[in-house]
Amino acid sequence: MRRLKILRRWFAQKLGFARLMCLALLVAFAGARLWDPPPIQELRLRTFDMFQLIDPRHKTIRPVTIVDIDDKSLAKFGQWPWSRTRIADMIINLTNNGAVAIGFDVVFSEPDRLNPDLVAGQMRYLDDATRTRLSELPSNDQILSEAIKRSRVVLGETGQSVITSEIDKTLPFTGVATVGEENAEKFLFEFPGLLRNVPVIEKVAAGRGLFTIRTERDGLIRRVPMVMRAQGNIMPSLSLEILRVITSTPTLLVRTDKSGVRAIRLKGVEIPTDRNGQLWVHYARYDPSIYVSAADVLDNTVSPSKIAGKLVLIGTSAVGLNDIKTTPVSRAMPGVEIHAQVLESVLTGAMISQPNYALGIELIAALFIGLLVIIFTPNLGPVRLVLAGAMFAAILVGTSWFFYAQNRQLIDFTYPLLSTTAIYLTLIFGSFVREQRQRVQIRGMFAQYMSPVLVEQLAQSPEKLVLGGEEREMTIMFSDVRGFTTISESYKHDPQGLIALMNRFLTPLTDVIIERKGYIDKYMGDAIMAFWNAPLDDAEHQVNACEAAIQMLEQIDAVNKEREQEAADGGHVYIPLNVGIGLNTGIGVVGNMGSDLKKNYSVLGDSVNLASRLEGQTKEYGFPIIVGSRTALAAKDKFAILELDFIMVKGKTEPEVIYAIAGREDVMHSAAFQRLRNITIEMLGCYRNRDWQGAMNAIERGRRSEDADTLEKLFKLYEARIKDFQLNPPPEDWTGAYALLTK
Repeated sequence: MRRLKILRRWFAQKLGFARLMCLALLVAFAGARLWDPPPIQELRLRTFDMFQLIDPRHKTIRPVTIVDIDDKSLAKFGQWPWSRTRIADMIINLTNNGAVAIGFDVVFSEPDRLNPDLVAGQMRYLDDATRTRLSELPSNDQILSEAIKRSRVVLGETGQSVITSEIDKTLPFTGVATVGEENAEKFLFEFPGLLRNVPVIEKVAAGRGLFTIRTERDGLIRRVPMVMRAQGNIMPSLSLEILRVITSTPTLLVRTDKSGVRAIRLKGVEIPTDRNGQLWVHYARYDPSIYVSAADVLDNTVSPSKIAGKLVLIGTSAVGLNDIKTTPVSRAMPGVEIHAQVLESVLTGAMISQPNYALGIELIAALFIGLLVIIFTPNLGPVRLVLAGAMFAAILVGTSWFFYAQNRQLIDFTYPLLSTTAIYLTLIFGSFVREQRQRVQIRGMFAQYMSPVLVEQLAQSPEKLVLGGEEREMTIMFSDVRGFTTISESYKHDPQGLIALMNRFLTPLTDVIIERKGYIDKYMGDAIMAFWNAPLDDAEHQVNACEAAIQMLEQIDAVNKEREQEAADGGHVYIPLNVGIGLNTGIGVVGNMGSDLKKNYSVLGDSVNLASRLEGQTKEYGFPIIVGSRTALAAKDKFAILELDFIMVKGKTEPEVIYAIAGREDVMHSAAFQRLRNITIEMLGCYRNRDWQGAMNAIERGRRSEDADTLEKLFKLYEARIKDFQLNPPPEDWTGAYALLTK
């Protein structure tokens, strides 16, 4: 132990303590890169996103056409799913127009509800002869099966988080074989369950593949699994299966090495992948020319040049069908277009990859540049130091860009740049001691008056201690306790008890907001105003605000349970606390506002006013959380979001679509929520098209469905409006927007 101390002291004297720390940092960063934790991964991914934004794939040919089940098609032929006979007509028209292959980004997992035998069993007043004749007719699924037989169709399937049914072993699977040092199965993404198509069409298809797409941690889709495991079976993706079918490849070959999957081979084509069998998608910008409406295909009015010799994908861009994804080049891309981008990349040879030697290049660059910085930085002046840092950064960025632009290979520069920067900062740490003392003084002066987050920002940037503000996108929250006047009246002889009650529920609500990166603007009695994305940036401010709102309701439920038990034990009346929450995302002006004597970090703007109005509407619509359209769009993939209305609030000239948050992702995927959501979509569609009876019919069906009591207030609200419009029709230029009568 003593010898170790002596040795450490000798090195410190020869090299300096800062240099020793830097050598330790260099080793630590190398270990972190080998471990590759999520923060380092995300830095790397952001770099690759930037490359694709700067230089996306340029289309030279367009081998794929997307048949879009768009809003126009739904308006003409009704809500999805359509009858299988209509799907058969679509296949026939596409085949007759020369489609090379047809892939479905949808799954037909249940028999058609309009099959003649099912209709015969559901209609009460049919005579026996008619019922028998209907039962003898071929099913719509059989008609679709016949159309599939006469074409080259690849059916879509999807992986599931649970097993819903046993696999039918008689139905075909695509053959997948492993070539290499390791079995591919242990590297592939796995889904416990598999949702397949009905057997009558599944068995006659030319191929079948998974259209399931996995998002990254930040919600973007950069890589698409080309092979996956689903319910114990290795299966190709939809796009890979289409390529297999058109190349007449009997078995897919998955090449592996010790680190994982390297590539997938077809006849004449090798597709590079990452270790998990995922292809880095080389995205092109949005190209509307590859889309044709399903309505035009069914009417046979599409130009033959759009179909002849093309691979045809059938999917949807309709917002109501919830298949919109986010990619590095687009915030909103239909899921079917991602499959098209994969096909285009492979067919045109414009694929990108991250080679196996990329890690070695990154480690060598970090070690080499780090050692140069450790050796020469203490001897350089400030100007030379900055120039040297800029030169090293330019070399790293330029090398990474060269590999991407010339070879379409992804080599990360952020890790060596981060490592070098950390070493540089460590070496010059001593020069910031005086500045650190100043920061300590600021913290001591303001900590008891301002929030910890703002105090820390002021400590880092003392020049922010001025009046004024800045414009930025923010998410604003207003929350209020419903019926608090009634509750406070019960404490008129116990004011201390009322204060204790307020502290009891405001404390957990405040904790939730702060934990989700929110900032408490002010308390207004029993109400709270808060906002996100200021003073510090929060890229997920909409999601954090929505999650905070749900957690606030959970905290109120917990407080109510405790109070109810206390009321029962004490023999006094129990009045529950009910909270309404309004959220809205928009541009606000935020900053230190007030006078020279007293300042308050706060936000102003129309987006703030709308959030307040939305909170006030929670009691009218029967949902405790109501959000504006920009908040809903940003959070739609993580929460169960239900469209409520198209409103015109007092003081605003533009109408706003508003939504309710009914729960988290588990609720969003539940069958009960999907049924309620479909009912509200149908009701709103009829209402806005002045189909009053259709809207009333949708309401009645909704009331008969499971969990209908959730929507009862909403149903009553629209029922009252419809009855009023039936007596006093809206003007001809009515857009469906409803002017709120209250704030």
